[in-house]
Amino acid sequence: MEEQVSNKQVLAAGLIAGNPKQTDMYLQTSTITLQLPPEASNAVLVKNLYLSCDPYMRGTKTTFGTRLFYSFSPHSPIIGYGVCEVLDSKHPNFKKGDLVWGVTQWEEYSIITTMTDSLFEIEHTDVSLSYYTGLLGMPGMTAYAGFYEVGVPKKGDYVFISSAFGAVGQLVGQLAKLMGCYVVGSAGSKDKVEILKNKFGFDGAFNYKEEKDLNATLKRYFPKGIDIYFDNVGGDMFEAALLNMRRRGRIAVAGMISQYDLDEPQGIKNLVNIIYKQIKIEAFTVYDYYHLYPKFLDTVLPYIREGKITYVEDIAEGLENGPAALEAMFTGRSAGKQVVLVARA
Repeated sequence: MEEQVSNKQVLAAGLIAGNPKQTDMYLQTSTITLQLPPEASNAVLVKNLYLSCDPYMRGTKTTFGTRLFYSFSPHSPIIGYGVCEVLDSKHPNFKKGDLVWGVTQWEEYSIITTMTDSLFEIEHTDVSLSYYTGLLGMPGMTAYAGFYEVGVPKKGDYVFISSAFGAVGQLVGQLAKLMGCYVVGSAGSKDKVEILKNKFGFDGAFNYKEEKDLNATLKRYFPKGIDIYFDNVGGDMFEAALLNMRRRGRIAVAGMISQYDLDEPQGIKNLVNIIYKQIKIEAFTVYDYYHLYPKFLDTVLPYIREGKITYVEDIAEGLENGPAALEAMFTGRSAGKQVVLVARA
């Protein structure tokens, strides 16, 4: 019989409504055998190194819409993206010793059986492995697909990004600047606004919490109007952006975080602008664009190596600090892309 080792886990305490809090999760230690059984066809056994905290990781109850998968299932490990080392594999695409990123569970060791198509081998290790939870992982691909494939940018475009300090918005803004666009972002604190301007090179940024009239704010920053709005927020910000779009403007809808906790989603006024200005609005999910991942790496990796793209991370050390880190992301206390370090490679 194979030797078993302890496996620390973070589990959901029960059904969760809205943003998860520390009290919605608890730690337990189980045991696991570090070798797959012969019948585990296409399964992969991994050691989790980094775990990602992302806005989609919300409650188990929702009043509208559908989700591709739930992060929280009562008394089961939390599900989310991570960076892992393969310890054993029955899958033809992976072997022992491979480093991968993709969907895993919040625990020290995981057996991945149903989401192996969401695992990507990490071939470039000259950059930080933690980047594959954000800049070079799902958030990075979201930024790339939304900006290039949906936004269809041109040099000189006027670009607005809501929640610009988030893992997605950071990259969208820098890609837009590298293309020669005028870029403004919104964030939730004075410190974040300063980082957007001084570290990421945005032409302008504002704290949406301090703005009483978002329509007037956008008119101030975009007197000639907006060509591309990269929407992570929805609600009042989306409505204000509609009023300020230029003719044939494009809105790439990556998320609507302002709406997820509402019993009834907020109605949007000013939709007639879609007709008057011939605005293209397209929602998307990153899952439809993963086939472009090699192209994405060819674009972004050289920028990182040349120092033309930078990234801000907030790394919490230890799986036991994962619940606090996830709550911090939702309350705006994270000082960058929120990551949990479980173990070093």
